[in-house]
Amino acid sequence: MTFGFAPSAATSLSATAGSVNHVARMLEPAEWAAAGIPLLRSPREVVSGLHARHRPTPATAVVAVLDHEERLTASASFARRTTAATDGWEFRNALLAHLRRVIPHDLRRRTPVRTAVLLYCREGDERWTEEDGAWMWGLRDACTLHGLRCGAYITLTHGGWQVLGEGRGGRSPTLSSRPSALADTSADPDPVPLRTGGGAADALRRTAAR
Repeated sequence: MTFGFAPSAATSLSATAGSVNHVARMLEPAEWAAAGIPLLRSPREVVSGLHARHRPTPATAVVAVLDHEERLTASASFARRTTAATDGWEFRNALLAHLRRVIPHDLRRRTPVRTAVLLYCREGDERWTEEDGAWMWGLRDACTLHGLRCGAYITLTHGGWQVLGEGRGGRSPTLSSRPSALADTSADPDPVPLRTGGGAADALRRTAAR
């Protein structure tokens, strides 16, 4: 398995004591690939469903919780603060806050039964960046603190989507494509009710209802 690398557009590392902590709070592709992240059976269906439900724009993160049959249980979307540093600790806190709003924790279980995945929409190509590494670190830590299994990290760009660490991706949907209707993205005839969060998605639903 090979990975491409690209410089992060969000930040540059400097040789200071602070940058040591910065580097410690991100995961390299090899570390992520060795972490035993469960594979998605149908990544395109997951990506298409989240894209249709949240209609994300650049710098939007969509965190979703899947049950043991890979059905969407809850999801939330939020915009990355442009003033925030590229730091896995900051990303972890944001992910954890949104997970707590949409779904109870599973900390009382001996082993996790639900899996959290993260779709991050950004400019650039599919190559791994330091920003991706910080999101990976944040997702893994947020899952541990919420009693969830850490699942896939997926990027969505203008060129398509990519499951980092797996080498799987597709050309549709893209960051600039029009979202499909929700009914077209799910093969489940009796989908479970979902709890969703995210100001952008809620505002769009309110606008559509007028």
